[in-house]
Amino acid sequence: MTIGKVILLVEDNRDDEELAILALQKSNIANEIVVARDGVEALELLFGTRVQPGGGDTRLQPQVVLLDLNLPRISGLEVLKRLRADERTRLLPVVVLTSSREEEDIVNSYSLGANAYVRKPVEFGSFADAVKALGLFWLVLNQPAPRSRGGP
Repeated sequence: MTIGKVILLVEDNRDDEELAILALQKSNIANEIVVARDGVEALELLFGTRVQPGGGDTRLQPQVVLLDLNLPRISGLEVLKRLRADERTRLLPVVVLTSSREEEDIVNSYSLGANAYVRKPVEFGSFADAVKALGLFWLVLNQPAPRSRGGP
């Protein structure tokens, strides 16, 4: 489906979605941003299970996933668990970007294989700075793992 430096933003809150996109754009990060608004949609995009006109490979191949934890239908932790259980997405960088300050969420995120855990700041300037730093690190500085033959 999409190849290259795509960001998958998994976020059900429209305000946080808009702020994240605006922050990335203001940081001159021109990568395509694909949004999934719940855990089911994220998994459909990543594993290509959504039926697309014309057929072909429908898997999204992002450079990084920015994953909220509190999602409808399937939680962010369950999305992370399924990503790490599948050979095709096991090494995909996943950054938990959430408002949760619960220690249990932090521990569970890292236990399930999150690459980072970032709390969403309430103030826009701080939120924009955090998203800019995430974008610059994961899209510019980070050396991603080689893609597996059968995976994204």
